Amino acid sequence: MKNRTHFPRTVREIEHTWIPLSDGTRLAARIWLPEDAEDDPVPAVLEYLPYRKNDFTAVRDSVHHPYFAGHGYASMRVDIRGSGDSDGVLYDEYLPLEQEDALEVLAWIAKQPWSTGAVGLYGKSWGGFNGLQIAAHRPPELKAVISLCSTDDRYADDVHYMGGCVLASKMLYWASTMLLFNARPPDPRHVGDAWREMWLERLEQSPPFIETWLSHQLRDGYWEQGSVCEDFSAITCPVYAVGGWADAYTNAIPRLLEGLSCPKKGLIGPWAHDFPERASPGPAIGFLQECLRWWDRWLKGIETGIMDEPMLRVWMQESKLPDVSHESWPGRWITEKSWPSSQISGQAYGFQQAAHGMGVLDEGGDSSLSLIFQSKQNVGKDAGNWCSYGVPGEFPPDQRAEDGRSLTFTSRPLNDPLDVLGFPEVTVELSVDRPNALLAVRLCEVFPSGASTRLSWGLLNLTHRHGHQKAVPLEPGEQYEVTVRLNAVGCRIASGNRLRVALSETYWPEAWPSPEPVTVHLLGGTLNLPVRAAVEESDIPAFEIPEGAPELKVETLREGGRERTYAQDILTGQSEIRVGTDSGRIRFDNGLETELSALDTWTIQEADPLSAEAQCEWTTVFKRGTWETRVETKSRMWSDGERFYVSNEVTAYEGSETVFSRTRTFDVEREGC
Repeated sequence: MKNRTHFPRTVREIEHTWIPLSDGTRLAARIWLPEDAEDDPVPAVLEYLPYRKNDFTAVRDSVHHPYFAGHGYASMRVDIRGSGDSDGVLYDEYLPLEQEDALEVLAWIAKQPWSTGAVGLYGKSWGGFNGLQIAAHRPPELKAVISLCSTDDRYADDVHYMGGCVLASKMLYWASTMLLFNARPPDPRHVGDAWREMWLERLEQSPPFIETWLSHQLRDGYWEQGSVCEDFSAITCPVYAVGGWADAYTNAIPRLLEGLSCPKKGLIGPWAHDFPERASPGPAIGFLQECLRWWDRWLKGIETGIMDEPMLRVWMQESKLPDVSHESWPGRWITEKSWPSSQISGQAYGFQQAAHGMGVLDEGGDSSLSLIFQSKQNVGKDAGNWCSYGVPGEFPPDQRAEDGRSLTFTSRPLNDPLDVLGFPEVTVELSVDRPNALLAVRLCEVFPSGASTRLSWGLLNLTHRHGHQKAVPLEPGEQYEVTVRLNAVGCRIASGNRLRVALSETYWPEAWPSPEPVTVHLLGGTLNLPVRAAVEESDIPAFEIPEGAPELKVETLREGGRERTYAQDILTGQSEIRVGTDSGRIRFDNGLETELSALDTWTIQEADPLSAEAQCEWTTVFKRGTWETRVETKSRMWSDGERFYVSNEVTAYEGSETVFSRTRTFDVEREGC
């Protein structure tokens, strides 16, 4: 169908077509391209995802892809094998087969009559991950990549582990999300009568991804595959890495800029896990125009000036009082000509114990102390959402209560503003009384009122003190020196405010707790901050205001909603974090109606680490006319001192009839986690 726009070229949309692979599998594609592309061929931009091109990402796609097409590109959304309307089963994320399929897709694109043979890969999160992974294969058709909210290291910075700790807030959550997503049926409108057979194949064969993830608790070959940090030199095409400070994947951007030898750029805004033209916290930018500058340079050979600009542009955040919601974050744009930056140097603060017993951060001071602490198991309840999407309620609240449950060290008020850009690190000398332990570290900015804003945080499984390839039990009473690298941060700490480091050996539900309560004897510590010289910058080109194609309109049949609550039973000491999301019910212009809802809970008793439990429940509905399906899943994870346990239930309905039901249980030994 034709979609006439105000863009330089009129856009034609191919709602559904097949891309054949060499093994007989067909991948489903949606294509927007200039109406005259067969007569005047164009480069292509590919977004390659498992998230259903015709419904789940359709609204967002309706803004991005027609915009690129209207400016002279064939813009494509392809469902990866086993997702959406594509053939097959999806057995895990980022598999070699996923990458091999993509190479065939790129070759197919290059052979089309509307194609010049040049292709760019574009995507956020999964699409950002596989853009880098595919680039490492060096396909000749691939000329450039824009990778948003992604990582170069699947073990260090993804939903599974952090600092060698099981990421309890996200591992089961994301595994249960994909359990449901993989159980959704293809659309009969595009695959015809084969939909039921395809659906049942997915229901029967799609495994719970968490079983594989928990079977690889160390950084082994499973995680090395797909982690481009293993060999940065494999990527030779230009890479634009983009992210935001409120997102969970920002750490990869400075690592990519340091490690890659190809043409490269980085952009870090204040944003959460979303596209910068619509993300919050704001300010949003004209990101699609920025993409065009990149595509025009590398896919069309037009000198847009984008490579004459500094390598890295960063939103340097200003001080802001804590809140669970942030529509915008004050700050200013700064630039770095290269990374690592010559404008950044380390500044050390030693941990000291004042006469009144409070912990002090002493600039440049040596650290010598003797403090014993044991945290309750519910420290971490004020951590917010590990990967924020910018929606209300997801940000860390005031950390004062959390600080009170932790061992803290606080500086004097700053005489001058302090700019921090990079990875803070905390090095401590300690001993513990158990063979397994973890350390959680928070860096906060404390206002004169006492309000405490979390700036960054990090985790370290202490059995991984020699590296994540092996878990080495601790010797109770033996002294160790360990360093915890915190997440990257870019902020200006206001004069008159104070720095605070908070330590705990629990951080639920971010980190799955150690098998036993742990007592820590802290003997010394140092905070090392990457401090950026105060440089006044001018002539930084302004971003354009956001624009794109008109968003696809959907009909709301039922409004959705969100909840995020915390409750504690004073008698039992059990606390519960409860997060509910409901998309409501919407109808697309093709008649398809969809619903999606989830309820996630994390419970623990403040004195018992073995009481930790995560549970995720999902429901999705698809309906068009008399055709209706519903899938319900329920996932649960718990542990004892030796093993992790997981159960997954999947039930699928066609109309009112149950067509599939299975409960699958799994357990695996704890390897130092």
